[in-house]
Amino acid sequence: MFSFVSKRLSLMMMTKVCCFQRNFSSALPPLVPVKLPSKMETHFWYVLPDEVKSESLLSQYSELLSPREKKNLYHMQGDQFKKSALLARVLVRTTIARYQTNCQVNPRSLKFKKTIYGKPEVDWENGDKWCPPPLHFNISHTSSLVACGVTVNVPIGIDVEEKQRRLKNKILAFAKRYFSPDEVKLLTAISDPEIQRQELIKLWTLKEAYVKAVGRGFSAAPFNTFTIRARVVKMGGFHHFDTQHSEASEIVVESSDDPENLTRNWQFALLDLAGSHYAAICIEKENSAGGEAGVPMRLTVWKTIPFVEDERVSGTGAVVPISGLIKQL
Repeated sequence: MFSFVSKRLSLMMMTKVCCFQRNFSSALPPLVPVKLPSKMETHFWYVLPDEVKSESLLSQYSELLSPREKKNLYHMQGDQFKKSALLARVLVRTTIARYQTNCQVNPRSLKFKKTIYGKPEVDWENGDKWCPPPLHFNISHTSSLVACGVTVNVPIGIDVEEKQRRLKNKILAFAKRYFSPDEVKLLTAISDPEIQRQELIKLWTLKEAYVKAVGRGFSAAPFNTFTIRARVVKMGGFHHFDTQHSEASEIVVESSDDPENLTRNWQFALLDLAGSHYAAICIEKENSAGGEAGVPMRLTVWKTIPFVEDERVSGTGAVVPISGLIKQL
């Protein structure tokens, strides 16, 4: 299916015609606008690539990309990987374009830049009559799910992983290489190999979301230098990260260098998404001194095929909270 789009991208690369200036309003319907997230609210959008079957739609999607994005896509190997990468770029562009303030934002006109640590952000064009929104976003994708998280004023990091993901290495050998000693101890105590694998994937998802939210790169926050823990709210105590119990718990980060110091200014949510993936969200609390304990993350989740359909799925069986304080909207 995706070969048609690959050929079209190849033609664009060779001709470099001025088709980049096309007005796509006649080819694609307008996006449904969405209000910016409120304080301590997170918006989460996702696409299932297998549900995007139209070659015509994929071709239109490719025309939303910048010349550099087209070039990067053209050089990727494998149609499935190219399709996932295309949908990731389109999801970012269309999601950000939905948050209209004083003017309409064309998804194709958006420009991006990277911080010194490589985290992408919108490169807004400041105008005399328009102030860009303090919007933060982060993306993650597998071959079977593409996601974008959005907040206002505070950094966000997300990660999605397939629940059936298999590891090339043995679980504990993998954990000893990347995880903290306390997390390895937790995994070692699990006798069931399948539960052990699932718990490792959940931990990995949370740790990656945290590093992406911090935005300083993996070299600045190696996985084995911090521990993910969960605090049972009703008991007021701490225990090792464990998603096998149903008590409401707040996920926190503990520095390996200073075990008594819990990094309280980050808030987490761990979800079972679409019955097939784990999704982790990490956002910075607005009060950098630590924020209020026990305040849930306000979360709205949409499943989308951009320009075709949007379905609000928060509060349904498609979004099942696993850990973290979460209030679905």
